[in-house]
Amino acid sequence: MKLLRILTLISLAISGSGFLAGCAINSKHYRTSVVEYLYPNQNQPVETPKIPLLSLPLRVGVAFVPETSWGAKYLTERDKIALMKEISKHFKKYDFVKSIELIPSAYLTPNGSFTNLEQLRTMYGIDVIALISYDQTRFTNRGVASITYWTIIGAYVVPGEKNETFTMVDASVYDIKSRKMLFRAPGISHIKSKSTPINLSEQIRIDSINGFKQASQDLVSNLKEQLELFKEKVKEAPQDYKINYKPSYAGNIGGGSLDLYFLSIIVVLGGFRLWYYRKG
Repeated sequence: MKLLRILTLISLAISGSGFLAGCAINSKHYRTSVVEYLYPNQNQPVETPKIPLLSLPLRVGVAFVPETSWGAKYLTERDKIALMKEISKHFKKYDFVKSIELIPSAYLTPNGSFTNLEQLRTMYGIDVIALISYDQTRFTNRGVASITYWTIIGAYVVPGEKNETFTMVDASVYDIKSRKMLFRAPGISHIKSKSTPINLSEQIRIDSINGFKQASQDLVSNLKEQLELFKEKVKEAPQDYKINYKPSYAGNIGGGSLDLYFLSIIVVLGGFRLWYYRKG
């Protein structure tokens, strides 16, 4: 009789027949917003940004937008620093970037707006800042879709859980002094997983962190494209961007400066020519 009951359970599981009365879907939504951080007073008109004066090479800050009650449950400060390091690697590849500062969350205040950014500019000596925001939604579905993941222990069944995590990470780069957004780059990810109620919490934590990592990797790919487009935009629209070259800079973002590589060649050839005539 006991064997018959077990075989019946297995047959129902394989055929997809339901032991559940219906599907139960739970969702959690966590987000931060650049707009809410920079423009907390919605009744106040947004001021027109000035024409930015970019002094190359730039000193760039990277920071996460402050969290409110919507903050991600599993995104720790350590995780944020790791993600900022990954994003900042790409900025370092460009000669018009002098330095990168990773700014801890404690130095950004909710609804701090540009007043807070001015404080960071003074504290860290940065010119522009990449503000990172995110939007993550997690769904847990207990229903027929997960029936094949039931575990049969004697006459008992344990329903499985089907999880989906949607994540978007966005980097908005602002010139602090002029308050103008220079460019932005988004990154998205979609993770699916399955678990049992016993390890559901741990699986959700893993999915959440992996969602941020994958979205950040996608962001880095888009960041490369946006940086190149920004360089072209500066060259094609000089009326919208003023470029100032610091004495130590020999890059080529907006034209008008000599590339360091060719300068080195000229110096070497000039020295060789002087040596040749002296020898002769």
